[in-house]
Amino acid sequence: MNLARFAGVLLAAAVALPAAAQDGTLKKIKDSGTITVGHRDASVPFSYYDDKQQPVGYALDLCMRVVDAVKSELKLPKLDVKYQLVTSANRIPLMANGTIDLECGSTTNNIERQKQVWFTMTHFVTANRFVSKNSSNLKSLADLKGKTVVSTAGTTNIKQVTEINAAQNLGMNIISANGHPEAFQMVETGRAVAFFMDDILLYSLVAQSRSPADYTISADALSVEPYGIMVRKDDAAFKKVVDAAMSAIYKSGQINAIYEKWFLKPVPPKGINLNVPMGDSFKKVVANPTDSGDPAAYK
Repeated sequence: MNLARFAGVLLAAAVALPAAAQDGTLKKIKDSGTITVGHRDASVPFSYYDDKQQPVGYALDLCMRVVDAVKSELKLPKLDVKYQLVTSANRIPLMANGTIDLECGSTTNNIERQKQVWFTMTHFVTANRFVSKNSSNLKSLADLKGKTVVSTAGTTNIKQVTEINAAQNLGMNIISANGHPEAFQMVETGRAVAFFMDDILLYSLVAQSRSPADYTISADALSVEPYGIMVRKDDAAFKKVVDAAMSAIYKSGQINAIYEKWFLKPVPPKGINLNVPMGDSFKKVVANPTDSGDPAAYK
């Protein structure tokens, strides 16, 4: 190779480097002018459909601020938002294969899932508990021995209760439901005596039920569950933009109004007020944002 050709190759390589550095979600979004947001249909108040079948919720509000930050980062005059409905079972595969760019729901960030996807700063801290009818008088795991219980497919909750069932030899019959409303309905109709899920989602389901006073949520917690917005694994450039946007929401105090809107005021479409003040664990996250998937980080 002569010197002129060699210089040309070096120049081409130098020009290509910045483009290569942009490969990933940011480049995908810039090239298409579209960002795809994964959302849930019934994870009140995080991500669900309102009465106009529009995705709304606490996680969606946070994601829209992230979308604004991405638009600003890429200097785009316009950025279209495409919504993609996801379930507990398919949300991780749809993120991993590039179908969605942000997953805005009620997804627990843990070490196991970080092998497949990444998470931005934790936006809520909950716990795995069970709901049952008061008439069943079920207080603890021991009370569920030999009984039929339910949880939602593809969740950390069903995995945990399955492991505990085996470890403690409880002999529970564990049913897998396709969604949270279906699982709760099984308790309503007596097909299962208890439904294991994140307590905040249980509170919302009870509040929306025909007879909220008929249900109780266990005092015992199986685990701590930090929620995070999912992004693609190994995409450091995109995660950096998303993390900065989330940290800015916390540090600026914007998070207080957003939290109040969804947890301390009536939410659409039924005007239900969950009345759940910000817990100490999440207050610590607001003060010092973290994307840790270790439950010990939230105690």
